[in-house]
Amino acid sequence: MTYAQQKLAEEKVFKDPVHRYIHVRDQVIWDLVGTREFQRLRRIRQLGTTYLTFHGAEHSRFNHSLGVYEIIRRIVDDVFAPRPEWDNSERLLCLCAALLHDLGHGPFSHSFEKVFELDHEDFTQEIILGDTQVNQVLTKVSPDFPQKVADVIAKTYENKQVISLISSQIDADRMDYLQRDAYFTGVSYGHFDMERILRVLRPVDDQVVIKSSGMHAVEDYIMSRYQMYWQVYFHPVTRSSEVILTKILHRAKELSSKGYKFAYEPRHFKSMFTGNVTLKDYLNLDESVVTYYFQMWEDEKDPILRDLCDRFMQRRLFKYVEFDPSKEYKKLNQLEQLFKEAELDPDYYLVVDSSSDLPYDFYRPGEEEERVPIHLLMPGGEIKELSRQSEIVDAISGKRRTDHKLYYPKDCLMDDTSHKETKQKILDILGVTER
Repeated sequence: MTYAQQKLAEEKVFKDPVHRYIHVRDQVIWDLVGTREFQRLRRIRQLGTTYLTFHGAEHSRFNHSLGVYEIIRRIVDDVFAPRPEWDNSERLLCLCAALLHDLGHGPFSHSFEKVFELDHEDFTQEIILGDTQVNQVLTKVSPDFPQKVADVIAKTYENKQVISLISSQIDADRMDYLQRDAYFTGVSYGHFDMERILRVLRPVDDQVVIKSSGMHAVEDYIMSRYQMYWQVYFHPVTRSSEVILTKILHRAKELSSKGYKFAYEPRHFKSMFTGNVTLKDYLNLDESVVTYYFQMWEDEKDPILRDLCDRFMQRRLFKYVEFDPSKEYKKLNQLEQLFKEAELDPDYYLVVDSSSDLPYDFYRPGEEEERVPIHLLMPGGEIKELSRQSEIVDAISGKRRTDHKLYYPKDCLMDDTSHKETKQKILDILGVTER
C-alpha cells in the first residue's frame, strides 16, 4: 500500500462544536495536522481583533481549517464518490488543499498584510513548496503532489471541479466560517441548512452545481453571508480595533526606519520593516508574539506608539462618526489641520475606514475579480445561473454596498486641559455633543 492510500489503524476524531465530529482516517491528513506549520494556526485567531467586540470570538484558523477539511471529506466521500462525473483519484488532493488552504495567514491576518504588503495566499504556497514539514509530508505522496496542492490554492489547477470545492461563491471555506464565526460570536445570522446544500451538490463537466431543488437553501446561505458581513465582519467597533492595530504597526515601522532605539527591540519584525521577509521569519510570528511586543511597547518613550499600544491592550478604542470621503473631503482637510493644532497627529488619530462587500455576482467577462457564478442543475439537465431563477438573489446580484466611518480618539478631545478651543471646534465639526 502506498503512502497516499495508507489508513490509520483506528479512525481519529476531533470533537467540534459546528460539525460535531471531524473524522480522520488518512495517514497523510493525520501527519499534516501534526506538522509545525499547521500547529502554528492554533495561535492565529480566525477573526483577528473581533474578540474585542464579541468576546467569544477566540477560535483559531486551526479550528476553521479542520472544519473545511471535514466538509470536503463529506462531499467527496459521501456525495461525489459514486458519481461517474467525479474523478475519485482527486480525493486526497481535495482533502489536503482544504486542510492547508489558510496555512499562510499571519497574525491578525488582513490588517498585518496591509501594513507590510504581504499576501497570505503567496505564503501558503511558499510553505507548501518550501523547506517545511508540510512539504516533506506532501512529497511522500509523490514528488509533484506539493505543486498540485499549491495549484489548487492558487486556482490554477487543471481540474476546475477541485478548485470550486475549495474556492467559489459557495465553497467549503465559506460554509465553515459562516457557521463557525456565528457560533463563536453568539449571533444567529450565519446559520443555514448546510446538510441540504451538501446533499444537492453535483459534479458536472468542469464545475460543481446545485440541484434546483436546493435553491432555497442556497438563498438562505447567501443571505446569511450578507448578514454576517455587515453585523460581524464589518462591525464598526471591530474596525476601530483594526485601525489601532494597523497604526501601531505603521508607527513601529516608521520609528524603525528613522533609527529609533526601542527599549524592547522588535527583532521579530526586522525583516517586515525592511521588506525582506523570509519564510522562517514569517512563520516565527504569531499573535502571541505580536501581543507580547504590544504589551512591552506600552512603556516605550515614543508617546504615539505607547498610547496606541495601551489603547489596544486595554481596549480604549477610537470612536467613530459616519463619513463620506467623496463628499466631505473639505471637512477632512479642516479636521487634519485642527488635529495638528491640538497636537494630535492626524496620521495616527484621524482615520477614514471603508468597508465594502458584494454578496453575490454573476460572471462579467473582462471585469476585475471575476466571480464564477453559482449554477443550478434543472430537472431536464440544463444548467442555469442562480440569479436567473431566484428573485431573492437577483435583487442583490452585482450590488456592492460600501460603508465609511471616520475614527478619532474622543477621550483626547474631551480632555480640555489643553487646546480647549481647538478641540471644541473639532467636536463641533464631528457633530459630537455628548461630553
